[in-house]
Amino acid sequence: MAERERRRTPPYGGVFAARNQILDRDGVARSVRRMAHEITERNESLRDVVIVGLQTGGIAFAESIALALQEIEELEVPVGKLDVAFYRDDINLRPVLPEATTDIPFPIDRQVVVLVDDVLFTGRTIRAALDALMAQGRPRSIQLAVMVDRGHREVPIRPDFVGKNLPTRRDEMVNATMDGVELGEMSR
Repeated sequence: MAERERRRTPPYGGVFAARNQILDRDGVARSVRRMAHEITERNESLRDVVIVGLQTGGIAFAESIALALQEIEELEVPVGKLDVAFYRDDINLRPVLPEATTDIPFPIDRQVVVLVDDVLFTGRTIRAALDALMAQGRPRSIQLAVMVDRGHREVPIRPDFVGKNLPTRRDEMVNATMDGVELGEMSR
């Protein structure tokens, strides 16, 4: 979950207090580049691939993956943004952020959509993202890329591309940004 959302979202609230740095900026950059190579290897052509980042934490990673793909294949891959707020099963527990909107300025019909998020936890956000994405069109396939997979799934969701597998306790929090990945707790 993005830091901005954590501050506003019950029951968490409070401030993230980092305990350990898992990856620094260079580690994140290496992971993003590796995921880009894996996306290239898995897909025959990037001409049918589009990247969609989840608001808010997945946007920077989506843009970075697209940039790495452009460097690797010398082909610009379109990037969009997806807000899943109205598709969540806990909509009454979380605020809807007005600055987090869906912006997918290209058709996704018959495309391979690489859905990108920062941290995969219970899988409920990705489940909501699949519903939100299908409301936009009918992709040929959907692949999932996450910077951190921390486990504790509540729905059967599994990422295709992972920057870092990080087993955690349920009460721990993970903050993943382009500057690094930190493990810590929320303090009030």
